Order: sequence, then C-alpha cells, then structure tokens
Amino acid sequence: MTFRFDNRVALVTGAGVGLGRSHALLLASRGAKVVVNDPGVTTDGKGGSSAVANQVVEEIKAAGGQAIANYDSVADRDGANRMIKAAIDNFGKIDIVINNAGILRDKTFAKMELDDFDIVLKVHLLGSVYVTKAAWQHMIDQKYGRIVLTTSGSGLAGNYGQSNYGTAKTGMIGLMHNLMMEGAKYNIKINCISPVAGTRMTEGLRPEEMQKKLDPAQVSPAVAWLCSEQCDATGEVIAAGGGYYSRVKLVKTRGAILNTDKINTIEDFAAAKDRIFDMTGAAPYLKTMDDETRKALGLI
Repeated sequence: MTFRFDNRVALVTGAGVGLGRSHALLLASRGAKVVVNDPGVTTDGKGGSSAVANQVVEEIKAAGGQAIANYDSVADRDGANRMIKAAIDNFGKIDIVINNAGILRDKTFAKMELDDFDIVLKVHLLGSVYVTKAAWQHMIDQKYGRIVLTTSGSGLAGNYGQSNYGTAKTGMIGLMHNLMMEGAKYNIKINCISPVAGTRMTEGLRPEEMQKKLDPAQVSPAVAWLCSEQCDATGEVIAAGGGYYSRVKLVKTRGAILNTDKINTIEDFAAAKDRIFDMTGAAPYLKTMDDETRKALGLI
C-alpha cells in the first residue's frame, strides 16, 4: 500500500528545523498542501526570523509541492487562529495538525525561575491546545481530522533538569485521551508521538555519532501514518527514533484488594505494599476513566 496525502491540507508547527521540517517535507512529498509554521526563535524561545519557515517552503516548492509560511507563535491564541485561517484561506480547509513546536529552558527545579516553567508550559502544552482548538470545529464540520501531539520520554519517564518540559509533555497524554472521545464520532483521530531525534535541542547532549544516527526523518514515517486516512488508531502514544518504533501504554499492577467493609489503615496499606507494587502479571491497560472506576470496584 502506498500512502498519499493528495487533497489534504496540513499544518505543522515548528516546521522550520528538525522534526517539524522533516514532517512537513514528507507530507508535502506525498501530495499534502502544507502550512509551514515557525517564528524562527532560538531553542529557548527568544528572537525570531522568517527565514527558517521560508526556506522549508522553498524546498517544498522546488520539489513540486505546495506550501505557505506562517510565522506566528503557538503560545499566542490569535496566532493559533491565524495559522488555521491561513490554511483555509489558501487551501480551502484543514485536515491535519501536527503540534511539534517547542522550546527548552532546562534547569534543576531548585534553580528554575517560575517564568521559565510558565513559558515552557505555554509553548508546548497550551500552544498545542490553542492550535488544536482553532482547528477543532472545522474538523467536526467536515467530519474528518488527524491530530498529532508531541510528547517525550522526559514526561513519560523523566529527565534530569526538565521538570517544566516533562510536565508539559505529560500533559499531552491527558489532552489526547479526552479529545479522542470527543472526536471519535466525527472521524477525528488524535495521537501522540514520543520522538528521539538528533536536533538542535539535543546538540552537545549526545556523542556526535549517535546524534547523526538519530535522524529526525526516522520519526516522520510514524507521524505521517498517524496523519493518514488509513490510520485506524486514536489515543495512542508511539515512540520513534533511529529506526525503532513502539507503542507506549500506561499499565497497572494487579494490585491488592484489602478491606472493603471498613476503612483501611496506613498499616494495612504498608503490609500489602509488595503486592501493590508487584509488576508481575500486570493488568491490561485501562482504556477509559470508566475502566479505572470499574477496576477500583473490582468489577474488571
């Protein structure tokens, strides 16, 4: 099966460099009309330049594709609306949104200014909310949409000095799980990508040889599949990097049912801790909050 995106319109945020650029180039090479969004800021979110978005647009056009540039920040609500308006004004609709834009303000929590916490959450998490919200009603009206959020191992497992970034990235999971329910009857599928890639955000953090092997282009096939008409997944997290792909799920241990006819004590919990923490034979993952409730009541 060959995957094509003819007659599909995609917005890729942070598409001037790295992962976003790779996603945009791949979709365009398969026929998508692409809005290349990038304000051209540094990795910590400062400055700005139209050059990076323009360069990707020129690459796409030189290869025979269709693309326009947008320089708004995802952290600006009006800017998010302008991105979607640009797609509709130039290409007639919006089918695909890839929320990729991000910045870094790494420091240990003890040394981190709260302003650095706020701005990272605003760009990553609220930026994804603003852009997705701007596209949401259009997708409902046309009964079609594909949305990709970008999470990270820093949120799924943790990373030293990235409490702000990790918090924002874990927030993507909650956003996804709720929107997958609301979008299901409108054929809107929303998923997360958890990439490992050699980009300007990871320069100097890994050996150069490893950095080269972690080409962002190895992540983009998974992203593009999640954006395709053939995608049958929603509410999933896909980890991708260096040619390795996997499905990520939150799981629960089988746990322990203690006293159900009286309130348990701290001592009751402590006595059962080994059973509660034991990952042997972990229970199947829970698909909905209703499953969580039913499991807690011993109904599943």
